[in-house]
Amino acid sequence: MNILFICTGNTCRSPMAEAILKHNNHEGIQVKSAGVFAMDGADASIQAKEVLKENDIIHKHQSSSITREKLDWASYIFTMTQGHKWAIVDQYPHIADKIFTLKEYVLEDPENLDVSDPYGGSVEIYRHTYNELDSLIGQLMDKLERE
Repeated sequence: MNILFICTGNTCRSPMAEAILKHNNHEGIQVKSAGVFAMDGADASIQAKEVLKENDIIHKHQSSSITREKLDWASYIFTMTQGHKWAIVDQYPHIADKIFTLKEYVLEDPENLDVSDPYGGSVEIYRHTYNELDSLIGQLMDKLERE
């Protein structure tokens, strides 16, 4: 199974999600991340790297933009916001049946479908985002294993 996480710049949320899932070593799962407005080759944010390190996760990351090849590669595409999902489906309607916001797919009836963007925030804000992603990814894997 191939999972693609998408956020805006591919320097905060989606690389953290990718790193968390890779760190959990789920057999048969390949994972990548990309950004709707990413510049190829940028490092993950300093705060994201710090929070991952605090959780014993070392993730060598270089940002990458969305490509048709990545979208076609993915079995599932999980975006961090509804806006990301809509923008991608608008450009690539053929993937509409396999793209979801992460919260939309995992939670029964979420009030808010977006994972908030920590970009420019303090390490504490990144910790909050990390904890939210860690919980959502745990629930994601439970759901995928049941299906």
